[in-house]
Amino acid sequence: MYQPLADLLRPETLDQVYGQEHILGEGAILRRLVESGNIPNMIFYGPSGTGKTTVAKIIAKQTNRTLYQLNATTASTADIKNIVAQLDTLMAPEGVLLYLDEIQSFNKKQQQSLLEHIENGKITLIASTTENPYFYVFNAILSRSTVFEFKQISSDAVLQAIRRAVSYLEQRTALQAAPEEGALEYIAGACGGDIRKAMNAVEVLFSAGVPAEGKLLLTLADAKVVSQKSAMRADRDGDNHYDLLSALQKSIRGSDPDAACHYLARLLEVGQMQSACRRLMVIAAEDVGLAYPMILPIVKSCVDMALMLGMPEARIPLGDAAVLMATAPKSNSGHIALDMALEDVRKGLGGDFPRHLQNVHADTYTMEREQGYKYPHDYPGHWVAQQYLPDGLKNARYYAYGPNKVEQAAKQYWDAVKGEK
Repeated sequence: MYQPLADLLRPETLDQVYGQEHILGEGAILRRLVESGNIPNMIFYGPSGTGKTTVAKIIAKQTNRTLYQLNATTASTADIKNIVAQLDTLMAPEGVLLYLDEIQSFNKKQQQSLLEHIENGKITLIASTTENPYFYVFNAILSRSTVFEFKQISSDAVLQAIRRAVSYLEQRTALQAAPEEGALEYIAGACGGDIRKAMNAVEVLFSAGVPAEGKLLLTLADAKVVSQKSAMRADRDGDNHYDLLSALQKSIRGSDPDAACHYLARLLEVGQMQSACRRLMVIAAEDVGLAYPMILPIVKSCVDMALMLGMPEARIPLGDAAVLMATAPKSNSGHIALDMALEDVRKGLGGDFPRHLQNVHADTYTMEREQGYKYPHDYPGHWVAQQYLPDGLKNARYYAYGPNKVEQAAKQYWDAVKGEK
């Protein structure tokens, strides 16, 4: 029976698990827990192909626990009941270790069906999820579990796994592999930190190779064909999607045009052009803002062009927008001022309008005939001192001129008009 290469080469000890040294390295906390044999309820959180299932199986083996494995996308409450029925029997005299993959697919009732049994210790739960457990796992389970994050595996670590796979296939096929320069490295990069996908690519590469004189040429061209574009993970509603948008904005805010282009490219490559457009417009107002006010219509025009053109041409104006904003001066003074004002408004501060700011129609039906409003255009510099904020906030200051050239020029102008130093 066919067995995938990734399963054949699944690590059997913690030392063989790649890329999770922060929790499994010598002296790391998860490793110490496994070695102690006292396994708590745990949630493994991280991308696919990073070793979550493998580590659960190693834990079961090293602690001599009966392992039951369910996938929440296909399992039901009845499956849980079947496992519960075996507790305290010869099938599971010491309780069981339940590995529940993709726990976020279980609804609240299904997750709660586990509570009684994980509290009394008869079921030790190891759940895994590719989504943030603090958003997708119910609090009752979270409060009884310890969360361990599995990181995306680096290309270097994936390359080690690929070379181990090549060595194994050489022994199995009695053929010497002759990888073209860059072929294995390309797979390591293109798999997006997913060792399972890297193993699949290597297996297909070997199966499709044409042996000649006892050697099997593994070409770069074939590596590009068999590798999946999984490095660009960006689920529309998943963490990675929002991480990408955050990385794009922080790169532009940090004035790094190279990083800005990288994250924009990843969004476009996975079909998230509209999300990229929305975020670019936010960045224009939030991070460049008053330091370069013309950025707002410029970015809006770039976005309009992109939406009219569609991909692949849309990348041209969007690239212009990203690089222009990354290299533009930055100011957040405008929205910071508004946020401070919003905070006071939400506190109920302010009170009634100053009389002289009310609409003039008020004079036609109130006892108070004269507003006392001073029309700024009647005064030198089109400015005159008068109170605009409500009495309760008359001394409030929200806006502070940013240190950039545009805002400083405005400050100098108004200082001169108002006679301030």
